[in-house]
Amino acid sequence: MSRIGKKPVPVPAGVTANVSGQLVSIKGSKGELSFSVPDDVSVALENGAIAVQPRSQSKRARSLWGTSRARVANLVTGVTNGFEKKLEINGVGYKAAVTGKVLKLSLGYSHDIDYPIPAGVAIVTPKPTEIVITGIDKQVVGQTAAEIRDYRGPEPYKGKGVKYAGEFIFRKEGKKK
Repeated sequence: MSRIGKKPVPVPAGVTANVSGQLVSIKGSKGELSFSVPDDVSVALENGAIAVQPRSQSKRARSLWGTSRARVANLVTGVTNGFEKKLEINGVGYKAAVTGKVLKLSLGYSHDIDYPIPAGVAIVTPKPTEIVITGIDKQVVGQTAAEIRDYRGPEPYKGKGVKYAGEFIFRKEGKKK
């Protein structure tokens, strides 16, 4: 029994939810998002909340039950509050700056990296060593943060590179004589 899937997703005031077949559309103050629920799961709008139930007791249906409920909850959160990821840059000379629709990264390579900012995502650099990624779609925000982090992930010896804010980097001791 899915403990997450059992709970219906409440639809707050100011948000309109529409369920037509397997498509869930949510419209709020920040924008509009939709999600096509897999066929193994049924979805219904009841009493101002979206309820998700498995169609059968198969392993696949039970697996997708909680996942689908979480995805619908992320849509509601996205159109009301939005999502945010913060990245920190550590290292001498490492910095980031936004120019137009491009994020310029200087990460110790022989060239600067130009990262085109995807649609539906806003990137701000309050400091040259800090990147804030915001948007209404949790998947797109997380994927953007992961792609930026991949250019130079944090290394364990000096901790240089791009890391998530609050991420713990397991440090290693260097060679001894």
